[in-house]
Amino acid sequence: MSENRRDVPFFMTATTQFGLEEVLAQELRSLGAKIEKIGQRAVEFTGTKQLLYEANLWCRTAVRILKPFAGFYAHDEKALYREVGRLDWSQYIRPEQTFAITAVVNKSTFEHSLYVAQLTKDAIVDQFRNRTGSRPSVDVKNPDIRLHLHMIENDVVLSLDASGESLHRRGYRQQTNVAPLNEALAAGIILLTGWDGKKPFIDPMCGSGTLLTEAALIAQRIAPGLYHQGKFGFQNWPDFDQALWESVQMDARSARIEEPQAYIAGSDLSADYIELARENVVAADLEDYIRLGVRDVKDAQAPAQEPAGIVISNPPYGERIGEETQMDALYKTIGDTLKTSFQGYDAYLFTGNLEAAKRVGLKASRRTPLYNGPIDCRLLKYELYQGTRKAARPESE
Repeated sequence: MSENRRDVPFFMTATTQFGLEEVLAQELRSLGAKIEKIGQRAVEFTGTKQLLYEANLWCRTAVRILKPFAGFYAHDEKALYREVGRLDWSQYIRPEQTFAITAVVNKSTFEHSLYVAQLTKDAIVDQFRNRTGSRPSVDVKNPDIRLHLHMIENDVVLSLDASGESLHRRGYRQQTNVAPLNEALAAGIILLTGWDGKKPFIDPMCGSGTLLTEAALIAQRIAPGLYHQGKFGFQNWPDFDQALWESVQMDARSARIEEPQAYIAGSDLSADYIELARENVVAADLEDYIRLGVRDVKDAQAPAQEPAGIVISNPPYGERIGEETQMDALYKTIGDTLKTSFQGYDAYLFTGNLEAAKRVGLKASRRTPLYNGPIDCRLLKYELYQGTRKAARPESE
């Protein structure tokens, strides 16, 4: 593609998780995007092809970057088939490529998104067959070209998926414990705290270490997309600019800071989880930046000789029946540890068990609604002032 096409701005949409929209908009702004609209789980923006590549590489809280290319109204099946058939699909898909369609249908006369996807696929395939006698194949698992169809009240928007595999799958995670945070959510939680990437960052119940890993990526200015497995979606597009992509990757690699920027440490009662965390940290090439240890949360300590920072955790929620007393005791222990060992710190708990969270015994100064998968959660902030517990403790301590 000719050089001059690089600088023409176009519309894009970045999708994210509920509650992270403002954080994602800020990430996009810092890359030079012009924000057009912040919606539910999505941010609409304009930018150039370079920005499209950079957004896939750098956005920590994005799930996908989409490039809308067509919109129309379809009052029934015939109209949908006809409008899809009017587009010149050779601009987007080559006959030897595979493709897949994801459809999302809201408040429309069409009942089923699968049916809408099927009809769209038929219209595309029929066009190729009629024009060339050959047709691209459908590959639902690992297609070259992913298309998104979004229909609201029979208004259709078709987009190309620039990301391919979901961006939250960074590729550093070897295996995970039972209920890990996804990486985009972990990064979002950290960015919501406003952590500066310099102060100490402590996770006393770190599980397989996702919060710690994402914190180290932020502190060391490492682009999460550098871990992406396989190709990004845009690499299979007809207008893919190899030279531009190589320069964007080179810039990202040279942005990395080698010198450790922050004291980042995590511990967990389970030696197995710490082993898992270690494997993930090594896979991400971050072992120089993260300290890990086996320790009960009640024994967690702020590091001596370090200024106050943030302590952050995603404790178990206790989804199983009969775990209430256990959870109440655990959250009370967390509260006691925060009060005695982390004075002067800001503490953040991300939890889906709001009943147990009352046992922490501290008043939350902020409560941010988020979801962990289907679980309605809160990110609770506690400000642990110096001297909150002084009166209760004898001087000799």
